[in-house]
Amino acid sequence: MKRDKKKFYIIREDILPESIYKTVLAKEMLARGEAGDIQGAVNRLGIARSTFYKYKDGIHPFFDEGNSEIINILLSLDHVASVLSGVLNCIASLKANVLTINQSLPLHDIAYVTVSLNIEEMEASVDTLLLKLKGLKGVRGVKIIGKKQEIGRLGYD
Repeated sequence: MKRDKKKFYIIREDILPESIYKTVLAKEMLARGEAGDIQGAVNRLGIARSTFYKYKDGIHPFFDEGNSEIINILLSLDHVASVLSGVLNCIASLKANVLTINQSLPLHDIAYVTVSLNIEEMEASVDTLLLKLKGLKGVRGVKIIGKKQEIGRLGYD
């Protein structure tokens, strides 16, 4: 069986061989700082160091939140010209990077907007971002609906 091209598969974790699954767990422990080094991680999980090195470059989570700091914010905005523009300008002024924007059709003159942000380079705290957004004219509500765990509170109403 010749394997010239690399193919990728999505596999449920419950069917992974134990050695591959524990390699993923070791990588997660290292990323979270729960183990000081590879030897400590593999010792805690009961796998050989050589097993870790065999699989570490070939197995990755489907979504690896450790590679970037992403938050998803839900905003309720007055359906008035330039309100969304003001929100985006505020985000840009703090050096956050907009990844996606989804806006619903306005209902009762309120539009709901979900914005995904990469905040790795942001020049303020998430709390500051949320407070600044809440202070903008036409912004009725701001709430974090998804985030990396270290960021802080779940959101603001």
